[in-house]
Amino acid sequence: MAETTRPQGLYFEEMAVGDVAESPRRTITEQDILRFADLSGDDNPLHTDAEYARTTPFGQQIAHGLLGLSVASGLAWQTGFVKGTAEAFIGLDWKFRAPIYIGDTIRLRAEVSKKKEISRLGGGFIIFSVTLLNQRDEVVQKGTWTLLVRSRPTEARKR
Repeated sequence: MAETTRPQGLYFEEMAVGDVAESPRRTITEQDILRFADLSGDDNPLHTDAEYARTTPFGQQIAHGLLGLSVASGLAWQTGFVKGTAEAFIGLDWKFRAPIYIGDTIRLRAEVSKKKEISRLGGGFIIFSVTLLNQRDEVVQKGTWTLLVRSRPTEARKR
């Protein structure tokens, strides 16, 4: 069956080690933190209580680390790099390097660091080296993400 519409994202064969995608920026608000606390059930006062947070080493509320990772996933999607070609998020190795504060504006940088074709899955694994940066270009989170990315349709490969 021929593909009728080309996806925005790149197929496995179109990505090369060293390719880089940069995301738009997103500012983290207190509302983001409170909504994430409600959604996840993690209402740790470090995130949700300004008075309590002032007594911690951070001196103020910080975003949940997993909120940062979740926003990073959305920012990655917004790059368009794998829109319509990503089949599955396979795994990650992730480090939380610095806090994300209310008002921080974060962005994502993802670089293709490795490829492994898996023909039986109709594509291959792409390993991205991912960095989440704040408005001062400080690394707040980083690691590697492995995605299964679809191969170009057979009909398109013959052209």
